[in-house]
Amino acid sequence: MKRLNYKLGKRSTVVFCLMTVLAISTQLASAQQKLSLEEAISVALKNNYDIKLVNNDIQIAKNNLNLGNAGMLPQLTGSFSDGGSRQDITRTQSNGNQQTLNGVKNTSMNYGAALGWTIFDGLQMFTNYERLKELQKLGEVNAKATILTTISNVINAYYTVLKEQQLVTARDSALDISQLRLTIANNKLSIGRGSKLDVLAAKVDYNTDTSAYLQEINLLKTSKTALNQVMARDLNLDFKVAERIDIDAALNFATLEGQMAQLNPDLQNAFINKKIAELNLKQVKGQRYPVVAVNSGYEFQKSASPTGFNTQTRSNGFTYGVTASLNIFNGFLQRQNERNAKIGINSSELSFEKTKQDINAQLLSTYQNYSTNLDLLKIEKSNVDIARQNLDITLDKYRLGSISPLELREAQKNFIDAITRYLNAQYEAKLTEISLKEISGTLNIQ
Repeated sequence: MKRLNYKLGKRSTVVFCLMTVLAISTQLASAQQKLSLEEAISVALKNNYDIKLVNNDIQIAKNNLNLGNAGMLPQLTGSFSDGGSRQDITRTQSNGNQQTLNGVKNTSMNYGAALGWTIFDGLQMFTNYERLKELQKLGEVNAKATILTTISNVINAYYTVLKEQQLVTARDSALDISQLRLTIANNKLSIGRGSKLDVLAAKVDYNTDTSAYLQEINLLKTSKTALNQVMARDLNLDFKVAERIDIDAALNFATLEGQMAQLNPDLQNAFINKKIAELNLKQVKGQRYPVVAVNSGYEFQKSASPTGFNTQTRSNGFTYGVTASLNIFNGFLQRQNERNAKIGINSSELSFEKTKQDINAQLLSTYQNYSTNLDLLKIEKSNVDIARQNLDITLDKYRLGSISPLELREAQKNFIDAITRYLNAQYEAKLTEISLKEISGTLNIQ
């Protein structure tokens, strides 16, 4: 803990302490790594496990998007078989003669290639290809949502560290003031102008501020661990962050609402699911039409049977043909599947409207909180200035002996409370700003 060398009567030192608090500067060890918000987000986007998992899902969706998976391409299969038998045969002829053959060996070998190609299936293959495209888009939207969530979590964790870092500085400065008060009380007692009671009271308050300072240090360490966790890196890494919170106070609700309608991942997800439901109905209806396929192939056969009419046969050549099938009746399942698909479309439309309403409500309530937090921030900033002036005057009077230690303690407490409320107001305003940008789909590393 950095200590300020207060001396009785050195008012400039006290002013320096107050200015240090108001500037929200950090007094952590210079050996710590300086971590910027951009660096924190970059590390998180590179290491975060959720992003790695969703990127794998995107790669699978890309791999699935091909003509073969949609059923548009022909299928070529090769086959080969080779086998035989060894048998003992007893044959009885029409004249009654009986013939016994032992160890008769039969052999056969077949190989060939077959080509099959569905050329019409009620346009189901084209519908399936469009469905695969939408599934890829859905994966990309989910990836965007995961990235936005990760960035939001990093920013929240980063500014939590920043707030706690500033509160540590404020508590340290409060401790310096308590040390000054204790020094003054001891000096007064040593020259016979004070009392032991004032010294003891100053000591108790000094210990109280020390306890608050140590608790704040612990909260700072905990918030750093949380940020390291979001960044998916070594939890024990120590660092310091920026020294101020920059708040975008110019967000406009109408602009955010328009951006949300175009960029919000949850809305995009619901819209794509609606299109997939429509494609599902189209695919089910395609089952009413005939399926036409062409086939061709090459086949070679060879067999040997010493006991047969022909002891050895051999054939090879090409095959070709056309097949067609039509579902005439399948127990009313076609009609049932179409009805279910239409219900699926209705459900997707309801889900889309519900998602839209929920997100609009979230945007509106968050914007109202954002506006309120900006107003509170102005008030708390003014309170800090007033509390600082009050503490300056109270310190002067206490040094001159015109007020009691209790009045100084009250002024000191009011000043620290004002600083704490101001920092919390900054933090809450920043969080609502981040939430608005996340909802509108415009959150970035700035």
